[in-house]
Amino acid sequence: MKNSTVIIGKQEYFQGIGRIPFEGRESDHPFAFKWYDENRVVGDKTMKEHFRFAVAYWHTFCGTGNDPFGAATKDFPWLTANDPIERARDKMDAAFEFITKIGIPFYCFHDFDLVEEGENLGESTRRLEIITDYAREKQTESGVKLLWGTANLFSNPRYMNGAATNPDFAVVCYAAAQVKNALDATIKLGGENYVFWGGREGYMSLLNTDMKRELDHLARFLHMARDYARSQGFKGNFFIEPKPMEPSKHQYDFDAATCLNFLRQYDLMDDFKLNIEVNHATLAQHTFQHELQVAADAGVLGSMDANRGDYQNGWDTDQFPTNVPELTEAMLVFLEAGGLKGGGINFDAKTRRNSTDLADIFYAHIGGMDAFARALLAADAILKNSSYKAWREQRYASFDAGSGKDFENGKLSLTDLAKLAAGSGEPEKRSGRQELFENILNQYV
Repeated sequence: MKNSTVIIGKQEYFQGIGRIPFEGRESDHPFAFKWYDENRVVGDKTMKEHFRFAVAYWHTFCGTGNDPFGAATKDFPWLTANDPIERARDKMDAAFEFITKIGIPFYCFHDFDLVEEGENLGESTRRLEIITDYAREKQTESGVKLLWGTANLFSNPRYMNGAATNPDFAVVCYAAAQVKNALDATIKLGGENYVFWGGREGYMSLLNTDMKRELDHLARFLHMARDYARSQGFKGNFFIEPKPMEPSKHQYDFDAATCLNFLRQYDLMDDFKLNIEVNHATLAQHTFQHELQVAADAGVLGSMDANRGDYQNGWDTDQFPTNVPELTEAMLVFLEAGGLKGGGINFDAKTRRNSTDLADIFYAHIGGMDAFARALLAADAILKNSSYKAWREQRYASFDAGSGKDFENGKLSLTDLAKLAAGSGEPEKRSGRQELFENILNQYV
């Protein structure tokens, strides 16, 4: 069931657009879902329960189209007021109008997406308290929930050398105060999770960097944040979001495997899981499904940031996800892992710089939700109806009995393996049948 009410503030920003219905694949209505039917059951859950979609506050309501090569192109009517608190309230009115019209159950934010940072820490704290009071009213009225909150520890010049990893202790203290405020805001709004993304937690050159000391400081900072949140009654997950570079040359949360090594080394595995982003995976020279699999195999597939990069660009373009075959491969991992652990699928994506109409925000989210729904249905059919799993299991059949099974169970030594090889001769070539697997996927997409 969608949010019960469309929430309109003091003015209606998205005029002429009502609640987005599901009409099916035969519909040509641009403001209707073709594949995403939130009540359709796939496996043991509805689509709404599988995905737990969320709107990203920063791209959707703050991102005005500027990029490294040009100024803003989008004139959002909710950003015109002179007073920062009034602008924040207008932006929140627009946000909850959009979220309830599109029928998405969650949203996500950085602290200073909600309201602009003040001239000092005290003023920033005051502003955040005011706007979270307003957000709580909106959530109560609409039924929309907070999937996760986080702190922007990368935009302000004070963080040019990092936040928790900064070589200046005064900056680390300021970052701690900001995270405390963001945690308080998340807890106040009933946020189900909290995310750490280390956009500046890394280095530009090892010549001036004590990497071990910085990693030790980052781990201590995360322990402190966890302990504070738990002391305030927060029972949700903490997520680390991997990304290899940009803005830093090398970030300490490079990819899923790097993050897992860090969490294990510093005894954080009990409280932290991973938030995997598509475009960050490809920047690390991985596929999205690879990063999902690494996290799932470790039991820490917590949440997803849904977007994609441009195939000809080497930077984080954060486009909306529309590649159904790629998403189908991701949904195979998703379903076999049993879904996400606590999180959801957050559209950390933005409309193109030249998509300047407010309606484009709807088109983008509708397309992304439909692409995920179509991929989920295809993946579910592949797992249930095709020979995909049987063919994959057959590749490893030699480990299911006899000496292969003994090897998996730790009953053989290296000498035992060498003796088996000497008595068996040259192994036969066994095809990986990659084209067959690709054909199966294409059959169901």
